[in-house]
Amino acid sequence: LFKTLLCEGFFYSIISSYLNCFLYKFDNSFMKASIQHILFSFIAFSFTYGISYLTKIELVNYAIVLSFLFQWMLFIPAYFLQTEKFFDISGSFNFIIITSFIYYNSFIEYGFNLGNLVLSFLIIIWAVRLGSFLFYRIKKDGEDKRFREIKPYPAKFFMTWTLQGTWVSICSLCAITGMSADKGIIINPLFYLGLVIFILGFAIEVIADYQKTKFRKNPKNKNHFITSGLWSYSRHPNYLGEISLWTGIAIISFSSLSDWQYISLISPIFIYMLLVHISGINFLEASSNKKWGHLQTYQDYIKKTPKLLF
Repeated sequence: LFKTLLCEGFFYSIISSYLNCFLYKFDNSFMKASIQHILFSFIAFSFTYGISYLTKIELVNYAIVLSFLFQWMLFIPAYFLQTEKFFDISGSFNFIIITSFIYYNSFIEYGFNLGNLVLSFLIIIWAVRLGSFLFYRIKKDGEDKRFREIKPYPAKFFMTWTLQGTWVSICSLCAITGMSADKGIIINPLFYLGLVIFILGFAIEVIADYQKTKFRKNPKNKNHFITSGLWSYSRHPNYLGEISLWTGIAIISFSSLSDWQYISLISPIFIYMLLVHISGINFLEASSNKKWGHLQTYQDYIKKTPKLLF
């Protein structure tokens, strides 16, 4: 998700323009770009940690730092090997690591909590499924072309891994905050409502990915766009599922939050803004328009099929 944000990201464009004011003294464009990337990495980390700090839960702060350290550690072999092949799956492992870290430490401090166990299970199952799907996809494709202009530059590549730490941390923030609270995840009607929404969103994401993968495997569909199955109701049903399941997780966590901890509910808002307005849909829509924008069938598909649900 954050790979396209490097070139298309709204936040990066704004911050870069401000950084230019302070970096005018550097004539070397490479040096200037490198400093921009490092500063943006620092800003991304500081912003994420700042939100977690407001929850006033020390364990959450530790988890956020752990998330970024994991990303930075993997950047080293990735850069020297000049590979992005384990980038996506490392994000999934990151979710698993910080969720397990929170669950274990909450268990040690407060004892067994069924809600914590269920929520941890949901996140881990999602992460394993998505990580394996993305890993096998890049293994089949051989490379992610968007990384061709990123890998050779250490600062820019480092920023990529840092941004993934931001994605993991903010997406999971409401869950790990709720699990770290004194009472942990509370099982009540909101919990069951969130659980239903998560299951529905997860099912939509899995089915959409399966349908598109099956469509692409058919040689007859080469250079064609999918309009069948869930893709006949939404142009991006996989993103609809992603947004829905994280909304479900936020609802599950809601009753455990208090005071400034409610700021962690930025999680589903963040994933919605990222997928709809910053990188995901915008990037794919632009790419699709270049391929099929001249076709009347594609124009008809866009007119009658919403991006998500409406």
